[in-house]
Amino acid sequence: MKRTITKKLQAWKNDPKRKPLILMGARQVGKTFVLKKFGEDQYTNTVYLNFEDNPRLCKLFEASLDPKMILKALTIEMNTEIVEGKTLLIFDEIQECPNALNSLKYFCENVPEQHIAAAGSLLGVKLAHAKGFPVGKVQFLSLYPLSFFEFLEALKETRLKNFVEELKSIEPLLPNLHEKLLMYFKEYLFVGGMPEAVVEYSESQSVSKVREIQTAILDAYSLDFAKHAPKEQIMKINQVWSSIPSQLAKENKKFIYSIIREGARAKEFEVALQWLMEAGLIYKVPLISTPKIPLSAYADLHTFKMYLVDVGLLGAMSHLSAKTILHENELFQEFRGAIAENYVAQELIHSQFPLFYWTSEGKAELDFIIEQDDFIYPLEVKSGNSSKKKSLKVYGDTYHPELLIRSSPMNLRKDGEILNCPLYLIEELRSLIKFHRL
Repeated sequence: MKRTITKKLQAWKNDPKRKPLILMGARQVGKTFVLKKFGEDQYTNTVYLNFEDNPRLCKLFEASLDPKMILKALTIEMNTEIVEGKTLLIFDEIQECPNALNSLKYFCENVPEQHIAAAGSLLGVKLAHAKGFPVGKVQFLSLYPLSFFEFLEALKETRLKNFVEELKSIEPLLPNLHEKLLMYFKEYLFVGGMPEAVVEYSESQSVSKVREIQTAILDAYSLDFAKHAPKEQIMKINQVWSSIPSQLAKENKKFIYSIIREGARAKEFEVALQWLMEAGLIYKVPLISTPKIPLSAYADLHTFKMYLVDVGLLGAMSHLSAKTILHENELFQEFRGAIAENYVAQELIHSQFPLFYWTSEGKAELDFIIEQDDFIYPLEVKSGNSSKKKSLKVYGDTYHPELLIRSSPMNLRKDGEILNCPLYLIEELRSLIKFHRL
């Protein structure tokens, strides 16, 4: 399975100023697979250590954090040769061994020629609360569920993926290509981007088996809450997590604490929310009061929307059938809007857009506000083919941006100041904005 992060890993390997790498990401997004495959393809040999499966490995880091001593111990323990520049060391589930995490500082300072990549399912939680972690001594990369384009690649639609990646202008796609992309897009809304689910679908085309995998992943997350979260927060984390589909089912998707539990207050659940964000399982999108540069300076951090790490998991949590999504059942039109919004959120995160949203005193709401090259763009998400644009018009009349963006199932085109970006092309939004500015 090809992942786009491989190009970033290659750049890291070739960087003469390379530091030990920490690969961040939620559980089961494919971190271990990506690192092992990269080691297999790019190095003479790979030495893989999993500190969760084999806690005894932690003892190798207890006597000394001197990298040369650690390398000698690993050579004996793993019964293999470790050669600087030719061996990739993988420290998996590194959050289970604090000494191994701290050793990365000394590898950076004393043995920079040794290539080390670390990963961990709850590493974000660990790093957020670690004391004395050597800032500036490691590099970070984030891995997310497969994007829609990676999904096409997994389904062996490489030519189709390459075609949309190589678009050079804002012109409607041929009708047959547009319809084909919409078909795969609807499949992606059900399958999502968790690697195990995508592999199963690419091999069997069985939506029931995909749903079984999604349910198992959700069960594993619940076990993580019980195993790794602070005891006093476990119930609250579960309550927040379970409320996400209900939060998104509302017409106004602002996060409301009373949906978690009647009478609930922000102070009760802020730690639980933070834990889920640090675990990479949810994305927080704050309200923007005034769309000015930098957007983060105008964010209301107490008013926000929350999205799930993967649209397929959202469908599984909501018990939406494949028929509901693939055949656009009118009864679920409102929640399909939530599915489409969640999809756009995770694609924008994948494209490294910081996310915000905007409202105008009950008159209008725009799903996302994004920033690129010091310009601010409003983005409205439509799950259906309606061409209504009230919220975009209100925003445009108020702030006069150079471009208004609507993402919907309609074909790529530009109508005056409005760019219609098909939902399946959100991953190319940065390029489309550049085409507009040429």
